[in-house]
Amino acid sequence: MLVPVLNEAEMIRDTVAHMQAQRFDGRLEFIFVDGRSRDGTREILRELAGRDARIRVLDNPARRVPQALNVGLRNSTGEYVVRMDAHTRYPPEYIDAGVRRLQRGDVDWVSGPQLAVAAGPWSRRVAMALRSRLGVGGASFRLATDQEIDVDTGFTGIWRRGTLEVHEGWDEGWPVNQDAELAARIRAAGGRIVCIPEMAASYVPRESLVALARQYYSYGMYRAKTSHRHPESMRRSQALPPALVVALAGALVGPARVRRALRVPVGAYAVVVVVESVRQAEPGRRLDAALLPAVFATMHLAWGSGFIEGSRRFGLPLAALARALRPASPPRRVPGLTPAPTGRIATDDR
Repeated sequence: MLVPVLNEAEMIRDTVAHMQAQRFDGRLEFIFVDGRSRDGTREILRELAGRDARIRVLDNPARRVPQALNVGLRNSTGEYVVRMDAHTRYPPEYIDAGVRRLQRGDVDWVSGPQLAVAAGPWSRRVAMALRSRLGVGGASFRLATDQEIDVDTGFTGIWRRGTLEVHEGWDEGWPVNQDAELAARIRAAGGRIVCIPEMAASYVPRESLVALARQYYSYGMYRAKTSHRHPESMRRSQALPPALVVALAGALVGPARVRRALRVPVGAYAVVVVVESVRQAEPGRRLDAALLPAVFATMHLAWGSGFIEGSRRFGLPLAALARALRPASPPRRVPGLTPAPTGRIATDDR
């Protein structure tokens, strides 16, 4: 089990306790890879390791997630590799369910739904937004499911060691979106990724619009990099947030004729957001309904702005955009292969 950590002292004991509660008929090792925390995280982990020989604490001088995962991978010993996040709560059967699914032999990566739960007023509103297709788009792993689904990327999850070794682990040029970049390589090699309900995990979203904007800006930026490297990984709907940013800018500061033309789609977007906000708000929570449009707009505009900046920094993903905007055609079925689903809209992409 690989767990990148950085300054997690406030909740690391609870995190470890939840991971120790995993019910698995086999040997487990808990590898915490610390990015040189300065709040006592490492000292707490060493204390816990003194009580549980399964816990190991490794150093991550680079202080970034993909480097931490690769350090953990190189130092792990099991046949199966599990990635877990310190801020996520996993069901006790998470590892057992994933291993059993891998043992059936027809998939390369098994993950579960990533479900947002509230801890405060703003995280509650973000969680509401993330229950909507307007909030998660084609990222199907963000929605609860009662059956196995094929996905184009996964949230954390479980692999056979051999799969990760063949693909040389996580690309360390992706501090964000590293799972999607890895997924693109696995799928390009003919691999299959599934999301199963037994592995549904919960996490608490950001508790302010500023923090949410920073998160989604980075998501968009590194999605642009992933799309540049792997054009086939970009969903059609991922072209919409940067298009919204451009349309909004044109509607505000463009020439008069352009402003008039673009105010129609921007106005239509505003209407859709307001209607969906009313639909998603829980009964009796009028303030949430009033503020949900700000949550949706923050997610979409931050992601779109990040994508534009990522295109400037890493190169415009022209091949990906051309592919995403190409008219849809019926999927070609190949005997023995399960076609990958196509997403509808997406701004939430790690």
